[in-house]
Parts: sequence; structure tokens; C-alpha cells
Amino acid sequence: MKPKVIHNILLCSFCLALYCLCNADKFLSRYEWKKLIMVHHWPPTVCKEAENDCSNPPGYWTIHGLWADKAEDCNRSWHFNLEEIKDLLPEMKMYWPDIIHRPPNCSQFWKHEWRKHGTCVAQLDALNSEKKYFGKILDLYKQLNLDSMLQKLGIKPSIDYYQVADIRDALASVYGVMPKVQCLPPEKNEDVQSIAQIELCFTKDLHLRNCTQPRLSASLRQKARGADVADSSMGLEVCEDGPVFYPPPRETMR
Repeated sequence: MKPKVIHNILLCSFCLALYCLCNADKFLSRYEWKKLIMVHHWPPTVCKEAENDCSNPPGYWTIHGLWADKAEDCNRSWHFNLEEIKDLLPEMKMYWPDIIHRPPNCSQFWKHEWRKHGTCVAQLDALNSEKKYFGKILDLYKQLNLDSMLQKLGIKPSIDYYQVADIRDALASVYGVMPKVQCLPPEKNEDVQSIAQIELCFTKDLHLRNCTQPRLSASLRQKARGADVADSSMGLEVCEDGPVFYPPPRETMR
């Protein structure tokens, strides 16, 4: 091999190694995260946002997922396998239903959550398999008991409006941490936003922690939202302080 060819190969190898070294932090930081976000969503608002009639959506808060705050799609080679959670399916269908997709595509929602979020939080021993990930989320859902807590606080679906701050502060008084409340912005000819999601956050040790800082202004809460990984399939925003509609299930509105 000619010296010039050898020189070019060595030069290219050196440049590649230097590039990898200089960008190692960027590659690693993509998968670094600090907190877990347990996301509940309200089915009537989900159906409205998706512009989907939804076949008999539940009239109680259901699971959207458990997310890392600053990472997603961490291992695309770790494919979802429904067989691994078959013994969880009765509870999954009840507490974590795919509200939008109808049979036989009901597992597409779970597949999406595993690929986008589960493969990232799997760095924790408590969540390092499909079975552990989905099982632990079901446990957290039952432990938090959000739907019952809201009812005990007197916060129920209603044609009357609530104040966002009242809902946020009431939940903080129960859980001892500040939640994040997300809304669907009002559409044309609508007066107020609709409550859509409630997030409760955890440390990596699975202890409750603040999602947002207490007394954070609305503008700063909106900026904080941008720092977290959000599910782009939902056109939601952190609720603006002020009135909010908590829509009753359709059958109760007839």
C-alpha cells in the first residue's frame, strides 16, 4: 500500500476518533434524566383532542405512561413483546386502555410507550424489563389513586368551571408535592381550556417530588414544560391560571 494511502487512512481514523471523543457528552446526555413523570389523562378530553369519537371511553382517570423527563427512544432494538405482560392484561385494559385505537390495535399504545419511554427508564433496576415497567406503573396508579382523591376533594366532572390553582393546590395538599396540570386550549367559540392530564413526579428512588416549583409563575411553568419530554401526539399545554372545564363523560351529559 502506498504511503500516501496509508497516511490518508490514518488521518481519517484520527478525525473520526476525535469527532467521537468531542461528541461523546452529547450522545450520553441525550439519555440522561433526573425525574420520572407519572402521567394520567382524562378520556373525554383525550377523545376531543384526537378528534375521535372514541367507543365508550372510561369515565375515570387512566394511565398515559411513566416518562423520563429528558430522554426518549433510548433503545430502538429493544422491541415490545406483548407476551411478556400477558398476565397484566386484565388490569392494563382497565387502567391503561388505548382510548383512541380500537381492536385489534389496542396494544399499539403500550408498544409506543415502551419504545419511547420504557426503554429509557429501564436503566433503573425496578423498571429494567417490560414486566417490571408496566407492573410498577400499575402499582403507582393504584397507590396514587388519583380519581378517588379528586372526588374526595370535591373535584368532579361538571358543567361548571373550576380554577386551575384550586385543583393544583388541592392535589399538592394531598400528595405533599406540586403536580403539573395540563389542558387542551380552547377551540374557536369556546371560552375556557379543558383539563386533560395530571402529572405526578418521582425521583429515581420512586419517591414523590415536585413536578414544578411552588409559586412558579405561569410563564415560568410554561418554560419548564419545554424542558421536559412531552408526548408530541397531544396538543396540550400547561394550564393557564384561571377557569378550566372538567368535562363530564358523554353519557352523563345527555
